[in-house]
Amino acid sequence: QVQLVESGGDLVQSGGSLRLSCTASGFTLGTYWMYWVRQVPGKGSEWLSAISTEGATTYYLSDVNGRFTISRDNANNMLFLQMNDLKPEDTAVYYCASARGWIGVSKASVPSNFEHWGQGTPVTVSS
Repeated sequence: QVQLVESGGDLVQSGGSLRLSCTASGFTLGTYWMYWVRQVPGKGSEWLSAISTEGATTYYLSDVNGRFTISRDNANNMLFLQMNDLKPEDTAVYYCASARGWIGVSKASVPSNFEHWGQGTPVTVSS
């Protein structure tokens, strides 16, 4: 069964940290660019970060650059997002997704542009 499963979401205070994980099954994660996208109910999807197949290239939304770090462990088919200095506006459901390359910021905010999409993990940041 092909799937992505996110974990690590939680309730955290402003200024805190969380590490999200994404585990792939049924396909080889190392052959895909991987992305993190978040959704706030009523506000649509927002692309956050992307990482190339071997991890050599990373991109970040400006609002999270310097606070979030994307990484991957291809040997274990896993993707991570380390989130530091969390803010209440980071509250959202966080999803991992895969694509065959860098698809650009606009396309990366549209779930249908990805080949695989997880079920999401909720992050709540209290003020």
